Amino acid sequence: MPEGAAAEAQSLPGPVVAVIGPTGVGKTALGEELAGRFGGEIVSADSMQVYRGMDVATAKPPVDERRMPYHCIDLVAPGEPYSAALYQRDARAAIDDVLARRGRPVVVGGTGLYVRAALDEMTFPKGEAASPVRERLAALAGELGPQGLHARLAEFDPDSAALIHPNNTRRVIRALEMLDGSGVSYAAQAANFAKRRPAYRTAYVGLTMERFVLYERIDRRVDAMIAGGLLDEVRGLLAAGYRDALTATQAIGYKELVPVLESGAPLAEAVAAIKQASRRYAKRQLTWFRADPRVAWLDVTELSPAEAADAAERLVESVLHPVLPH
Repeated sequence: MPEGAAAEAQSLPGPVVAVIGPTGVGKTALGEELAGRFGGEIVSADSMQVYRGMDVATAKPPVDERRMPYHCIDLVAPGEPYSAALYQRDARAAIDDVLARRGRPVVVGGTGLYVRAALDEMTFPKGEAASPVRERLAALAGELGPQGLHARLAEFDPDSAALIHPNNTRRVIRALEMLDGSGVSYAAQAANFAKRRPAYRTAYVGLTMERFVLYERIDRRVDAMIAGGLLDEVRGLLAAGYRDALTATQAIGYKELVPVLESGAPLAEAVAAIKQASRRYAKRQLTWFRADPRVAWLDVTELSPAEAADAAERLVESVLHPVLPH
């Protein structure tokens, strides 16, 4: 890091530690260990752990097993709208509170957008998942069709239209909604997103391991979730009226089990689908985080928990307390 950039980073609020990486790699355990060593508290950056009652498949640490305070867990009911914009508000409130009490926030999670929302300067349109504007645009999409709606976007925001395929109606609607609700251009936000302007002085520790080892860990974790009552958890959430939340695209571990309970689909096939979806998600997570040059990667394939914590602590200290050239 150039001397000027390092000096600028030192002027930001902090310090904050971020423990990131793919699902199943051991982020929670390492994050808790680092928080204990640094006198810190955990700020979860998991888009599914914000939901109350969705505990087993999200690997949410049980309350009686948490070694230190947790933030941004169990914020809303599964059926309640939530977004990265709302998470940014909640996560920054938690980070600022911990810093104000002279603690060290340790952001732990694998939802890349949530990590960036918490720790980078990002501007979001209004955070509600549903709005009259979106409903109106959805109706307009039905009238005009994908090509017609895309043409409407091109009329008002050609730069954004050039970035979005005409058949991606959901994203076209989002771009139009952003313009209508906050005057934010999708294209401008995308350019801003790529700049990676930090909001806090942060040390990023990315955990990785040999792929076949990670996939074996994921498979074992899914088996443990089933043994730990995941099917009963899904049954209870369905009974509470949260079917739409459970079948959402991102609800890995839940959406696959709904057909088992509703139509008698084979459990073994659902479990295999959860494992496959989890492995694919881990691959996408790694792709996302590896695009960030600020991440210091730590391969924990052959490290014991204590060795991983020692190595991570050294990485954190080297980032937060760099030796600058004279």
